[in-house]
Formats: sequence, C-alpha cells, structure tokens
Amino acid sequence: MADDELENVDPDDISDLLVKVEKSFDMKFGSTELMHIFTFGELCDHIANKIQLEHSNDCTSQQAFYKLRDAMASTFQIDHKTITTSSALVGLLPKQTRRSLVKKLEVHLGFKLHILRPPYWASVTLGILLIVSCVALFFNWQIGLAGLAFSNAGLWFANKFGNILDLQTVGQVAKKMTSESYFKSRRNPKTFNKSEIEEILTDWFSNDLGIDKSKLTREAKLS
Repeated sequence: MADDELENVDPDDISDLLVKVEKSFDMKFGSTELMHIFTFGELCDHIANKIQLEHSNDCTSQQAFYKLRDAMASTFQIDHKTITTSSALVGLLPKQTRRSLVKKLEVHLGFKLHILRPPYWASVTLGILLIVSCVALFFNWQIGLAGLAFSNAGLWFANKFGNILDLQTVGQVAKKMTSESYFKSRRNPKTFNKSEIEEILTDWFSNDLGIDKSKLTREAKLS
C-alpha cells in the first residue's frame, strides 16, 4: 500500500528532506508547524501556501535551462545555440579544467550547482576508515583519534577537490537547479508556479527516500 510505504520512512530522513525544502524555497518551518500535517498532499499544499508570492504558470525548468545555457555560452565562449538539454557535460566540462569551469559557472549564476563529487572508491574507503576509527577508540584511543582525524580530513579534501560529474546532460543540471535553487532559477524570482511544488516534492521523496512515484499519492500518510 502507498500509505504503508510512506509511513515506514525514517522520520529523520524526512527531516533532512525538509531542510532541503527550506533552502530551495527560502523558508523556515517552526518547531510545531507541521504537527497537523498528516498526508503528502497536505504537505505539498502547506508549502505552496507558505510561499507568499504571485503565482505564474511559466515553466521554471525551462527558465533554468536558459539561464544555464547563457552562463555556459558566456563562460566557455561558445554559441549558445550549440547547447541543448541533451548536450553532454563531459564535452563541455573537460576533466582537466572541470572544477575551475564549474566555479566560473556558479559565479555567473550566483549559486552552487553541486554537480561534482569524489570517486566512489575514495568515499567508500574513507567512510570505512571512519567507522573503523570509531570502533578503535574503545581499544586504543590514540589510534582511534588519529584515524578519525585522517578520515575526516580525507573526506573534506575528497569532497572539496572531487571532479567526477554527478550528472550527464545540461538538461539534468537545469532540473537540479529547479529543485535546489528554485527562485534563483526563475526569470522573475518574485513569482512561482504553484503546480510545480508538488512535482518537485514528489521527485525529492522518490529520489531521496527511495519511494516509487506511483505510491506518492496525495492521500499517502506521513505518520
């Protein structure tokens, strides 16, 4: 059942997702504000109603693509007509200069894209070292502390300098912009498309919590 699957989600995972909502939609939830929200539909409506801006029917993802395309054309000194939603990022962002080019794009856009990550092997290795170091604290605190310091420093370094692309196409980046920096991706940041809120939340619940979109009905219970 749709209700059962959503009810079985860890409340902490939902709390983490709501932090993303606050960041993207520039809002803050009070400590007891969502106490009387029981279904996915009620949550979507509450968030949409909380945005005190003029409604507009235009498409944010399309506007995000145009913004991204113009930023890429200016940064890479290429004709914007050569950039489409299906354009491959690896061709536009060569590995040797990828980090610097992404930083220039972010400066042009005015917000972070979060499209680069360290290699999986580095994240997994350092993550295992972090866990082992926590266990080692109970047996030899000096070794445990040294391991924690090394693994934390390694994770910070890997995340800061990782240059592996998380996405494949320009269109995927535009969609990510729409969900993570909604207002900054719009042509007019003082308007919003109310119908898009539920779509964005559905994508988040599905991708972050591993829930099939078909089960994210408006009646699906949150608790």
